[in-house]
Amino acid sequence: MPSAPATPDAFPPIGGYGFLSDCHTSALVSFDGAIEWLCLPRFDSPSVFAAVLDRGAGRLTLRPRGVIVPISRRYIPGTLVIETTWVTDSGWLVVRDALSIASWEPSEGTPIVSHESDRSLLRTMTCIDGEVEVEMECEPRFGYGTGGGEWSAPAGGESTVTGPDRTELELRSDLALAADGGTLRGTRTLGAGESAFCALSWGDEVGDAAGCGPRSAPEALERLSLTENFWRLWLRHGDFPDHPWRIHLQRSALVLKGLTYTPTGAIVAAATTSLPEAPGGERNWDYRFTWIRDATFSLWALHTLGFDQEARDFMRFILAVCQAHPDLQIMYGIGHERELTESTLDHLSGYGGARPVRIGNGAWDQRQNDVWGSLLDSVYLHEKALRGTGTQADRELIRHQVEKAIDSFPERDQGIWESRGEPQHYVSSKVSMWVAADRGARLAGDLGREELAAAWRAKADAFKAEICERGCRDGIFRQHYDTDALDASLLLMPLYRFLPADDARIVATVKAIEEELTEDGLVLRYKVDETDDGLLGKEGTFLICSFWLVSALSEIGERERARALCERLLTMAGQLDLYAEEMESRSGRHLGNFPQAFTHLALINAVSHVIADEQSPGGATAVFTAMGGVREGL
Repeated sequence: MPSAPATPDAFPPIGGYGFLSDCHTSALVSFDGAIEWLCLPRFDSPSVFAAVLDRGAGRLTLRPRGVIVPISRRYIPGTLVIETTWVTDSGWLVVRDALSIASWEPSEGTPIVSHESDRSLLRTMTCIDGEVEVEMECEPRFGYGTGGGEWSAPAGGESTVTGPDRTELELRSDLALAADGGTLRGTRTLGAGESAFCALSWGDEVGDAAGCGPRSAPEALERLSLTENFWRLWLRHGDFPDHPWRIHLQRSALVLKGLTYTPTGAIVAAATTSLPEAPGGERNWDYRFTWIRDATFSLWALHTLGFDQEARDFMRFILAVCQAHPDLQIMYGIGHERELTESTLDHLSGYGGARPVRIGNGAWDQRQNDVWGSLLDSVYLHEKALRGTGTQADRELIRHQVEKAIDSFPERDQGIWESRGEPQHYVSSKVSMWVAADRGARLAGDLGREELAAAWRAKADAFKAEICERGCRDGIFRQHYDTDALDASLLLMPLYRFLPADDARIVATVKAIEEELTEDGLVLRYKVDETDDGLLGKEGTFLICSFWLVSALSEIGERERARALCERLLTMAGQLDLYAEEMESRSGRHLGNFPQAFTHLALINAVSHVIADEQSPGGATAVFTAMGGVREGL
């Protein structure tokens, strides 16, 4: 059963975890060789390992006997396969971890068009020098740590366990296995050149796990090789600049692909739930869902990096949920689910004692008016990138959503940050509704619907006039109409092309945020003592906002400052070049769910801005405008 509340020091740093994915689910690997997060069979399913949220909530550990800290960890270049090297008094051991890919279909000259999960967590180990005794311990705790199961007596290198929630696991290995109730252990001494493996497999229902995993070390190594090749082939179809920072773009692209749920094309906001935004605090949310807000950034990043197929898949998901229910929500489940009711898991101690631990997300039915701008900007971007591939049904949907945005403009909402305080006239939401009318007018004009385009253009102009009159004071745009507080979401204004980047109000707003809304040079969403967000306590600086500042500085012509901040942010990644949602500015400690898609999306935008500034006389704006007409916004 889960443990009593633990001290923060008992938990590995969030930024130290490694991320594995098979594009159906994901796992987190701690520095000491433990799988501490795995939900089956989907990203949003209940966990079988959740030690990241409670030290007694299940893990699978594999490492040399008597050694806790490895000498090195890295991703195999171009993959989501992690290689960890251990040194002991008697020898050297290399462990490779992956959620293996079962099958995939490459087409000559085109990206991979389909692939399936192997439904297997694969761990191989090879002694490269001397002799090493290896230990494995598998302790699943099903249903978010609510109960264990009893492993069967090992036979032929196999053992199975079924949890109270009917989840079945099978572990195959050529280690010497021994079952002890809910714990399965394995040991073996490897000599130089010898390899071993363990593979944990599962199914969608009881009895479906049998036969998924490899039966020998050579077969395990072959599956691992196929998985590495899958990731490398996928990455090869991207379009990356010849620049020292391309490695950051490639890693972020792999993270986005890894956070994609292949059956529907949905991209989860993060792999985890309830990793805290402040140490020991209550700002702990479930991010294993798809936000419409992420769509614009996702499509921009995917198209910019040359991954048009993934962009099509994600747009297919977005249009599917919109067509099924015209009343747009801010977020959906990865299988198109609408109701994401929030509850708490009070039996879990939380990461570092941060409670409550939540599943589901109570913001799913909030009113957030920025959702229409995100949708319409996504459609506009996608249509431009793929040169008008939308259907008549898509166009009818677009018209409905533009009109909904126009009708909703006078309404207050909860804002981009999903405030749980009183609704307000948030400026970023108003700007997003302007985006909806503006992009709608552009799309209508492209289709020859001049009368409709003119009507929507008139609405967009009226929206802009109100925003500039009521949302700007002393030449600086504010968080909402009734405050002087700043908000980092205002950094999106030059990126959305709300006003020209050299407009005095845009320049002043960007500089005010840089000077007044930062801690140690990193950007806060807002000051919690100036904003009624319905929550207690403070939070860390938001990495996405800091990357937005890079892009905004580039837009207003502050190229050197943009590059300096971007360079600093790139040095602040986790041990494997991954980012959480937030950062404690003074310590550099990552906070919040991990890895965070939104942060990696903002990184791609920021790095692309800086590289474009360096490589083009016209800077980032000229380069992005020339990208096949992809966008005049982000």
